[in-house]
Amino acid sequence: MSAAELRRERPGASIWDRDHLGVTLGAIALVFLAAVEALAVTTVMPVVSAELHGEELFALSLSGPLATGVIGMVVSGAWSDRGGPRAPLYFAILLFMLGLLVAGAAPDIYTFVVGRLVQGLGGGGQIVALYVVVARLYPPELHSRMFASFSAAWVVPAMVGPFLAGAVAEFLHWRWTFFGVAGLTVLAFLRMAPRLRGAPLGPVPDATEGEGAGAGADPTLPTAGAAERAGGSITVRLVLATIVAVAAIGAGFAAELRPSTGWLVAAACVVVAGFAIRPLLPRGTLLIRRGLPSVILMRGVIAGAFFGSETYVPKLMMERFDFTPTFAGLALTVAGLTWTVASFTQGRYGERLGSTRIAMIGIGLMIAGVGGVLVSALLGVAPWLVVVGWGVGGAGMGLLYPWLSVLTLAYSTPQNSGFNLSALSISDSAGAALMIAIVGMAFLTFPIAGSGFPIVYLLAIVLLLFGVVPGSRLGRGRVVES
Repeated sequence: MSAAELRRERPGASIWDRDHLGVTLGAIALVFLAAVEALAVTTVMPVVSAELHGEELFALSLSGPLATGVIGMVVSGAWSDRGGPRAPLYFAILLFMLGLLVAGAAPDIYTFVVGRLVQGLGGGGQIVALYVVVARLYPPELHSRMFASFSAAWVVPAMVGPFLAGAVAEFLHWRWTFFGVAGLTVLAFLRMAPRLRGAPLGPVPDATEGEGAGAGADPTLPTAGAAERAGGSITVRLVLATIVAVAAIGAGFAAELRPSTGWLVAAACVVVAGFAIRPLLPRGTLLIRRGLPSVILMRGVIAGAFFGSETYVPKLMMERFDFTPTFAGLALTVAGLTWTVASFTQGRYGERLGSTRIAMIGIGLMIAGVGGVLVSALLGVAPWLVVVGWGVGGAGMGLLYPWLSVLTLAYSTPQNSGFNLSALSISDSAGAALMIAIVGMAFLTFPIAGSGFPIVYLLAIVLLLFGVVPGSRLGRGRVVES
């Protein structure tokens, strides 16, 4: 039975009913482990860079996986559109685990970065494949609830992940934060694979072939073929994704150069990435056109602002306020919890609030939160302000971040969902990777009040203010009432 037939057969479906339960649990487990890894690495990275003598590559170690993730996203999106998301998901999980093992065993910072790059390939492919699973297997009225559940998968990692990662680094060794996640990912994969085996995830025929899943779709939105033509063949798209990834990595490596040279290299890399990424996104994304293009751009803007500045939160707590690794991630814990609460609010009231209101509230909360951290960094006092401020910023992300995923699906048909979801994730990762690289350079070269931390949060605020423009042009898509 096809996914469309299952939806017609059981119009009152739930993400927890017997048809969806196994896949729901497996998908949430994978997101859970990705959350554990992300929070753990952000927390222990100051310790890793100190032990492996890699202060100049601190930012690249965090931005590199996001950059290579762009390649994984393009491949996974195209592969999912052509043959379904099952095979790309399995392959992405394998790469994710391999990267974790290489990073955990790394004898130097360069090997560590290589492991992180491989991990990024798998992580990028994994998230797109999971998004396509949601698009293919779940009816539209369950999409916001499924994405809210993905956000909820961050609850436990947010509560204990930074603390445990810091404790592992302080009392055992930071390497176990990578080995541990790799082992748990194996268990999650073994549990999920049998449940996906019989799921109706195959390719969706074009709507022109009959009653396609795109029946009733907005004719102004691209079909799968149009989406591919917009981005070129899969080979062209893969080459472009590689250029974007190399440019983002190059911007990260620029921190090892003299500032005068490094900034020129970083600027050139940003320009190259901008030209290469255009065909991988819906037409008009960089021109901030209304609808899907603004949705995609908005995701990159908020990801760059939030994740670009989050990478320095544990470092700020350790270096300015003498927190131990065990407690340096406290702000990340609070932000994860507020993100989850706000995400559930979006899942329940998102349609009632509307896109523009969600965007403005979300941006406002993030600016307020980052501003609080900025004040603490400038004055070198009140570490509680970092914790509270980052919690407020996390609430803004929790409100807006999953809503952009819902809107992307609302603007998509099953034939082009792989392309559009890939574009969403590409914007997300490229925006974060480039911003982390830029703030990494700024941190090393533009100290304010004797520290590089204030410039990080100033740049984040500037980017968030720009986000008001695409945030006012999101539209509604074809969102179904939750």
